[in-house]
Amino acid sequence: MSSNFTNEIDIVPVSKSKIDTVDFENLTFGNVFTDHMLVCDFKDGKWQKPIIKAYEPFLIDPSAKVFHYGQAIFEGMKAYKDETDSIWLFRPDENFKRFNDSAKRLAMPEITEDIFIEGLKEILRLDKDWVKKGKGNTLYLRPFMIAIGSGVIAQPSTQYRFMIIMSPARSYYSGEVKVIIAEHYSRAANGGIGAAKAAGNYSAQFYPTKLANEKGFQQIIWTDDATHTKLEEAGTMNVFFRIGDTLFTAPTGERILDGVTRKSLIDLARTIGIQVEVRSVLVSELVEAAKNGTLKEIFGAGTAAVVNPIVGFSYQNEYYELPKIEDSYALRLKEKLTNIQYKIDEDTFGWTVKV
Repeated sequence: MSSNFTNEIDIVPVSKSKIDTVDFENLTFGNVFTDHMLVCDFKDGKWQKPIIKAYEPFLIDPSAKVFHYGQAIFEGMKAYKDETDSIWLFRPDENFKRFNDSAKRLAMPEITEDIFIEGLKEILRLDKDWVKKGKGNTLYLRPFMIAIGSGVIAQPSTQYRFMIIMSPARSYYSGEVKVIIAEHYSRAANGGIGAAKAAGNYSAQFYPTKLANEKGFQQIIWTDDATHTKLEEAGTMNVFFRIGDTLFTAPTGERILDGVTRKSLIDLARTIGIQVEVRSVLVSELVEAAKNGTLKEIFGAGTAAVVNPIVGFSYQNEYYELPKIEDSYALRLKEKLTNIQYKIDEDTFGWTVKV
């Protein structure tokens, strides 16, 4: 990575920040954005010079291929401010790698490390006041890429736009989360784009999730597309099951996203002596464990929510309530992970990167 890369970014700062108009105590996730955004276009076979400028709408041709053929990918990340006012990223190298894996799967150009990592750092330096101190306060980072080339012929675009926008955030979910296990709809299929962080993966979830919401459930635990017998993800998150004193989670692959929070929790759990098994978990196993009392916890894991405990699940019109336990692996792991992210505890893994 070039140490002089920040000299290669055009920076046009806003004349006046809008930060004083924001109520940071009452934020709705993803609705408020910082003063600036980073924009970098790909054309003529190469990435152009990035620019950081005011967050604002932009014009795009109605025939842009993102609208017609869905070439759109993104990442979800966070920035944290410690008690000394230093700003930190959490495992940005993993997000950078996954972003390019997604790009390859959708026949899009890979972004350079300079633009992705150094671009993130530079826009964070500019909007540093938007990162608030205190555990629970974060700045959500959304790097994304869309196809902006015009024309409705069904082929990959030749022009793309990479952008970074940022949104101050607190808790993503609130209240109790109940889930329904999918028996018909699928999040992804073998050979598809389930392992890519592609926009289309999320739009495909909206309708079955709407049906679940109408039945009083907040999310869906997705099952495999072929047999609907293997548990895979929970809503937009990876999912963990505690049966007895062992944590189980499905292996990543073509259908399951390689979550950064997921892999961090696995490493943390093993470090503190919690047994973790990465293998397919059957719906029948979960139901049996719920019936015989060995199912202790289910929780989702992802950047936005970090760890989201699930209080119960429904399968074949029968609801199974989970017990309320004092020794919660979900809460213990969330505490340890967030303490590392906020630099409260020592980062012995080397996961945090100073801006």
